[in-house]
Amino acid sequence: MSSGVRTNPECLQKYQELKLGKTLKYIIYKLNGLQKPTTVQNATYDEFLASLPENEPRYAVYDFDYEKSEGGQRNKIVFYSWNPDTSMIRHKMVYASSKISLRKQMDGVGIEIQGTDASEVDYESVLEKAQRSA
Repeated sequence: MSSGVRTNPECLQKYQELKLGKTLKYIIYKLNGLQKPTTVQNATYDEFLASLPENEPRYAVYDFDYEKSEGGQRNKIVFYSWNPDTSMIRHKMVYASSKISLRKQMDGVGIEIQGTDASEVDYESVLEKAQRSA
């Protein structure tokens, strides 16, 4: 099922900057046809989480650096489908039905996270998934 929402070419351009240029730490995408993606060059994971709205869905990509349990630094690009339980039903449906279209255009994503509350996107949860997918 598709919502009919089209991806702004700038969204994919910014994703390529994050993936290839390593100039961005994260990008937050909002569906509304007007707002450009929010991009941040340097930020902590906590700052990224704080930028996700409490009651509204968003998509995001984050350049996730972590240390493997056996040692050694690793990096994964994480795609987030942030769809809080407290969002309006209509918004949740539009985001859920648009996710696949956007996600398919983002080659190189290592992990996909779906979050409906803060516990599903906290650092430890993402780290655990990153270490399993290595």
